[in-house]
Formats: sequence, C-alpha cells, structure tokens
Amino acid sequence: MHLAAFHPFQLAALAGLSAIDKSPHFLNSIDDTLAAWSARRNLPRFRRQQLRHWLFKRRASDWAEMSDLPKSLRADLAGSLQLWTTQIVRHTHAADETEKLLLQLADGGQIECVLLRGRVRRTICISTQVGCGMGCVFCASGLDGVERNLTTGEIVEQILRLQLLLRREERLSHVVVMGMGEPLANLDALLPALAEAHRPDGLDISTRRITISTVGLPPAIDRLTRSNASYRLAISLHAPNDQLRNRLVPVNDKIGLDAILASADRYFDASGRRMTFEYVLLAGVNDSPQQAHQLTRLLAGREAMLNVIPYNQVAGLPYQTPSHASQIQFRKILETGGLRVRFRHRKGDQIDAACGQLRRAQQPIVELG
Repeated sequence: MHLAAFHPFQLAALAGLSAIDKSPHFLNSIDDTLAAWSARRNLPRFRRQQLRHWLFKRRASDWAEMSDLPKSLRADLAGSLQLWTTQIVRHTHAADETEKLLLQLADGGQIECVLLRGRVRRTICISTQVGCGMGCVFCASGLDGVERNLTTGEIVEQILRLQLLLRREERLSHVVVMGMGEPLANLDALLPALAEAHRPDGLDISTRRITISTVGLPPAIDRLTRSNASYRLAISLHAPNDQLRNRLVPVNDKIGLDAILASADRYFDASGRRMTFEYVLLAGVNDSPQQAHQLTRLLAGREAMLNVIPYNQVAGLPYQTPSHASQIQFRKILETGGLRVRFRHRKGDQIDAACGQLRRAQQPIVELG
C-alpha cells in the first residue's frame, strides 16, 4: 500500500502526528522522571514507590494530599513536577451514573473521556488523539479531522482523572481505548500509557480487561502482534462489504476488509485473545436482513464476539437509530447464523456520551446536507 494514495488528513493520522510536549509533564515518563528527580535530591528509592502508590492506589489529586511525605518534599514536588496539564471544561452526569469529562489541553485542544458504571464493572473510555483522521461519516469525533496525537502523559492523565470520579469503595475494572482518535495511529504514546494501567504498582488491571478499538490498520495491528501485546482488540467494521464500508469508513478504500481480517487473525493466533468486532447499526444504511446475512458469512468460523451498537444520534448528521423491530430482526439473523452477538446497551445518551459529541456541543452546529 503506497502512502501517497491516502488523503492528507488520513495520511497524517496513519503516519503518526507529532505530539506537543513543550514543558516537562511528569506523567509522560513517571519512572524516568522520578528516578532523575530523586537522584538530584539523594532521596531513597522508597520515596518513588510512595509517590506511585499515592497516584494509582490512593488516588491523590494533588501533591499536598500525600500526607506521609514531609511538607518540604511536597512543596518541592509542587514547584518542580507538573502533575496535571489539562483543565476540566465540562463534567456531565447521566441518570445511569455515566460521567463524562471534556478536558482542555495545554495548547487549547479538547478531548473527551468517560466513566461507565455497570452492576459490577467500572469501565473508563479514553482518547488517543485530538479529533480523528479516519473520516467515519457518522462519527462526531472526526467531523473536524485530526489535530494531533496525545502524549503518553495526556493519556495517563485521563485515566487518573476518571479514577478520581470513583467513590472510595469503587475500583476501576476495565479500560477501553474507544474515545476520540484512532489508537493504532498513536501506538508510541498509547502502549506506555496502557503499561501504567496494567502494571502491579499502577492500576493493576489485567490485559484481558484492556481493549484497544481500531478501524483496522493492518501494519499497526501487525506491529501490535510483534510486540507480544495481549490486550483485547476490537475492530470497528460497520459494514459487511467493501463497497458500503468505503462510504462509511473512507480509509477502507485503500485497505479493504480482507487485509484487516487477515491481520486480526494473525493477532488472535499470537495473543490467544478472542477478537471483538464492532458494528454501529444505522437505520436504512447497514441494518437490512441482506446485510445481516453478509456479515454472518464474513465472520463465520472466527473465535469472535460481535458488538452491535444502535447508533447514538449526532446533531448535524443525517443518520438515525434503527427501530426496535429492525434491531430484533438483525440480531436474529446473526444468532441463527452462529455468531456470538451482544447488543450494547447505550449509556449516557442525555449527556452526549458518544465520543466527540460533548466537544461539538461547545461549538456552533453546522447542518450537513
């Protein structure tokens, strides 16, 4: 595949945009920063362990809260290491206890992240880019294209800010990288951030409970395979054939479903993690019985779960949520065809919980023809 074949906004996302990091951010490289900082002050190693414990286990929101550190040390930390680089622009709550943060970055860009509460699970959804360059026509995140990649610190910061929303008796159980941006276009920053979520002195979340969602970039999936990563991988299909997918996910025109599925199969063979395929259901677009049968044939024989997501409507876009009857019919065909299917319960509709919606709610709405 020749990169010149991509549109400029897609090429920027695929190649990896340079992330802005004008001033040192403690969360970009916690261990290295703490090691250098501690060495200059001749601090014992246990101080570094204390700091990590306060951040990830005791959920400190400020250096001053770290009460078992000397006051002089806390003052030194506050004056020399930058813990937060974002500001909370909006914090919204839904009746189902979904919470969403709109964060403003140091350079003025805005991103979104979400805390979802289930009966047992406490799941966070995080972003990897400011905007998105994949061009999915129904998605609010990509309507303005992609501005840049997030740094590792900006990704970790979302995780820590969302953890602060939990009640003391609650604990984060799952991480999904399904927010704004294409995660596989920013692996250099994402993988170190997920390592912080996974490691025992971080959040200690099993890799089985960390999911990376992608529209499907085969070279990046293969890179993930070579890295021996064991995170769950979710491929956003949204169409059962290339003709329709080229319309809905324009980047597919230069990739194709066959190449995506082949790379996904290689990842499964290497990791042993059951694949997830995502399918946003759009009324009158990809929800017909014929398309359900095509989807069944496309995924037949794979050890996979199909997540079907009734569309969460976006102001200014023409797409609609399918009727309940259409959803039932679509599901019946898939299950009769032998697929493992889960229809995702929509959370946080009243707070614009779908990625990109809250950010766009801050901007004037432009009606599209």
